[in-house]
Amino acid sequence: MEPTTGAPVDAVPSRVPVRQQSRRHRGRRPGGDTPDDDSAFWAPIEQVHWDGTPVREDPTPERDRSFRWPGRRKPSRTAPPPDPLPGLAALVLLSLVAAFFAWVSAGPFWLAIGHARVGTVVIDDCTGGGLTQRCRGIFTAEDGRFIAHGVKVSGVPAGRDAAGTPLTARMTGPDSGTAYADAGVGRHLRWLPGLLVVLGCAAGIVRWTGSARLPGRRHRRWAVAAAIAGPVLITVGFLAAAW
Repeated sequence: MEPTTGAPVDAVPSRVPVRQQSRRHRGRRPGGDTPDDDSAFWAPIEQVHWDGTPVREDPTPERDRSFRWPGRRKPSRTAPPPDPLPGLAALVLLSLVAAFFAWVSAGPFWLAIGHARVGTVVIDDCTGGGLTQRCRGIFTAEDGRFIAHGVKVSGVPAGRDAAGTPLTARMTGPDSGTAYADAGVGRHLRWLPGLLVVLGCAAGIVRWTGSARLPGRRHRRWAVAAAIAGPVLITVGFLAAAW
C-alpha cells in the first residue's frame, strides 16, 4: 500500500504533472492542440495533490513568527536598564542643596521652639542694605553666663543699624555665631521654608533616582526609605550641631 494515498503501490504513479498555466499556454500547438508530454513539468507525488496542484506546507509557530496561540499574550520585550549617570548626578546635587538649607535652618528652628539664650547685642558695624545687609556686634546673655564678640546679627530693623545701637536678640549658645534680633512671625520664616526645601529635595531624589519604579514592592519600599533617609539624616546632624 502507498502511505500517502492508501492505494496499491503499482496503481499510483511516482510522478504527476503539475498544472502550470504559463507552461500550458507556451506548449499549446497552433490550432488548439494539446501540449506534448515533454512540455509538462513532472513533480514527485509527495509534492502535489491528486489533481496536480502543488502541496503547500502549513505555517508552524516556529516558521511563522506572526502565528500566536489563542489566549496567549505576545511576550513583551525587556526594557533596557536606565542610565545611572542622571540619577547619580541628581542624588549628589539634591543632597548638597538639602545640606545647605538644613544648615541655615537649624539655628532658627531651635530659636522658634524656645531653645535660646535671650540677651542684648550691640551693633559694631553694618554693610549693605536690605537682603544684602551684613551686621556684626557683641552679644551679652541676659543672665550674664557668656559674652560673644563679633557675632553676626540677623534681622536688624531698618534705621537701627548704626554703630552702638543695642538690640534685644537671642542665641542658641555661645558657639552658634549668630544673634537673631527679629521676633514674631519673622523668626518662623527663617526655618520653615528651608525645611520645606529639604523635603522637596528628598522627593526629588526619590523621583530622579527611580526608587519608586523598582520592580517588587519590597525593593521599592527600601529604595524610597533610603532616598528619604539621606536628607533627613543630614538635617538631624545640623540640628544636633546647632543645639
